[in-house]
Amino acid sequence: MKAMILAAGRGERMRPLTDRTPKPLLPVAGKPLIVWHLERLARAGFHEVVINHAHLGDQIEALLGEGDAWNVGIRYSAEPQGALETAGGIANALPLLGNAPFLVINGDIFCDWDAARARDALAGDKLAHLVLVDNPAHHPAGDFTLHDGKVGAGGTARAGSAANMGMAPGWPMLTFSGIGIYRPAFFADIARGTSAKLAPLLNDAIAAGQVSGEHHVGRWVDVGTPERLKALDIDLRHAC
Repeated sequence: MKAMILAAGRGERMRPLTDRTPKPLLPVAGKPLIVWHLERLARAGFHEVVINHAHLGDQIEALLGEGDAWNVGIRYSAEPQGALETAGGIANALPLLGNAPFLVINGDIFCDWDAARARDALAGDKLAHLVLVDNPAHHPAGDFTLHDGKVGAGGTARAGSAANMGMAPGWPMLTFSGIGIYRPAFFADIARGTSAKLAPLLNDAIAAGQVSGEHHVGRWVDVGTPERLKALDIDLRHAC
């Protein structure tokens, strides 16, 4: 199984840190955030990694090279300035990802989920499998429900999707961690090089009963602001 790290975002909330450094290269406890991902993937047996990039992407390629330092092989999917959104970026990289299911990880999170679980995550006719976490303080409403391994829609789509899938609207909401396993067919209708968001695809697939999920209760941080970056840096330094 191959893995993809999403690293094309501009990191607006991280400015001015990201004005001259791409967000995945911001240091946490002495090494770039994206290196934590590469090390964890290698330990889990992933040795083929695709990384997309746009903003200051040349810095990412210059630092990581072909991935030899982490015992992985890295291939890059370059995007235009402004990037292609999550689904568009994944669809653009499909030729590098192959025909089998693949793991996708947001480059701007820190998580101790065991990536080896990805290999057995997709079952039957499911098109996607999402790793969900408890709602953080900065996102208290959550994104999706989870019951018996089935993901239910959140927000304005929640009531209709719950009814369609026999789900109770009162089930608690969880937050999408930014970690998912997908079949290539999930992105088949997106033309390469076009911008597309992930949420509409997920909502359609959830309504069709094609999305499974799991609840991760370990460490997870959305490293989306300088304050959260600093807090994670302190926590990891104390843990070492």
